[in-house]
Amino acid sequence: MLELTAYLAIGAASGLLAGLFGVGGGVIVVPALILLYAQIGLATDWTPHLAVGTSLATIVGTGAASAHAHHRRRAVHWGLVAGLAPGIVLGAWIGAALASFIPELWLKRVFACFLSFVGARMLIPGNVRRDGALPGPLGMWTAGGGIGALSALVGIGGGTLTVPFLNGRGLDMREAVGTSSACGIPIAIAGAVGFMVMGWGREGLPDWSTGFIHWPAVCGILLASIPTAPLGAQLAQRLPVALLKRLFGVLLLLVAIRLATGGD
Repeated sequence: MLELTAYLAIGAASGLLAGLFGVGGGVIVVPALILLYAQIGLATDWTPHLAVGTSLATIVGTGAASAHAHHRRRAVHWGLVAGLAPGIVLGAWIGAALASFIPELWLKRVFACFLSFVGARMLIPGNVRRDGALPGPLGMWTAGGGIGALSALVGIGGGTLTVPFLNGRGLDMREAVGTSSACGIPIAIAGAVGFMVMGWGREGLPDWSTGFIHWPAVCGILLASIPTAPLGAQLAQRLPVALLKRLFGVLLLLVAIRLATGGD
């Protein structure tokens, strides 16, 4: 019962963040699962890999709910999603393959470094340069590949990369967030399949796992994240997002410190 309650709480938080910031919720799901698995006796040598793969599987549902909510507000540029998607899928497969060769401790540290970067950016927002020029097809594929690879490596929907990329090329923040939420769907699908394949047959994984995807966690998180993602998208239109970003940035830095120092 405690395990299910924890999954639901993680899902509610990740869904709200997906709708608010277009980040897919992985920045909450991955560290929360790493810490939770240690507390409930499911920690293994593959714990960070399991957390990342499980996070990507949940983002399929959370991202779809968030993208639908933003689409209803006409904030998704589907042409840009289509332009980035081929590179995103290829990059996500590469990221999943790379993650399977990274030892547990180093994958945890990679994620801690990523959280520190994201947290610092939220605390110290810089002036975004808008040149209004989107790259051509090859440039979009390349950008999508980079976004997909890093996103799959750390188990996120790519919003922390896609939003500034699109916002810096002329899209207003609302449309950049909405389009990013839609881009999170191919990232999550390709990345989840990659982690499923790369984790197939590994010893020490918990019951009800397929490769590096733990289905009880996926189901519990999705039960809460799918209904809360549209709420986050609605709140994004009303709440002082700048203040929320700073508070969220502090939280990310604290979680990064705990992961980097080996806290369980």
